[in-house]
Amino acid sequence: MASEQVEPAVAAAALEEHDEAHGQGYAERLNWLRAAVLGANDGIVSTAGLVIGVAAATTSRPAILTAGLAGLAAGAMSMAVGEYVSVSTQRDTERSLIAKEVRELREEPEAELAELAEIYEGKGLSPDLAHRVAVELTAHDALGAHAEAELGIDPDNLTNPWHAAVASMVAFTVGALLPLLAIVLPSASWRVPVTVVAVVVALAGTGVLSARLGDADARRATLRVVGGGLIAMAVTYAIGSLVGTHVG
Repeated sequence: MASEQVEPAVAAAALEEHDEAHGQGYAERLNWLRAAVLGANDGIVSTAGLVIGVAAATTSRPAILTAGLAGLAAGAMSMAVGEYVSVSTQRDTERSLIAKEVRELREEPEAELAELAEIYEGKGLSPDLAHRVAVELTAHDALGAHAEAELGIDPDNLTNPWHAAVASMVAFTVGALLPLLAIVLPSASWRVPVTVVAVVVALAGTGVLSARLGDADARRATLRVVGGGLIAMAVTYAIGSLVGTHVG
């Protein structure tokens, strides 16, 4: 009896010390943060490549600014539309799967209960315990329990295409502003070096952040992101120099 009275207190203390986020909401916020980092990274690389290519072809600040703003607007809108279409398709699929689950729960409740028990049994519970868990979860929230276990979907928290579109557009725009400002503010002789340094620093930051979000090797992720950005800028600079020479 003493151990039964002590164990809950010990468990509560351990739980309080073990302050770790859980749940669907946390996973969704993490996914949005990761998407924002990737969107900003895309804005940095694509805009940097564009403006450096134009700067290699001409020293005209208005021409570089115009090209950069056009690239920023086109890229941000492309990200927004692409994300909206993609997430809308995902949401339609989720709704279709949930509607199917509602129908099956209404028409075949016994089969659905057995299926849910089988899922928990496959996760390591004994057959009797798996059945009791399935019964209690079904009694509490049948659709939520079955949708989560069978489909990995929270019926009350479906993906929102508008949120995805706005987040992607904002992230891309924020990322694109850095190389755009770095290329138009300095004098002509310093434009490319300043932009390259600014982009490398920014990409290193996004590389470290994305690695931490994914619990990966920060050095490898940073080298990969920075290397890709340098290659993109080198290629567009070479093309801009070649085109500028022949057109000029």
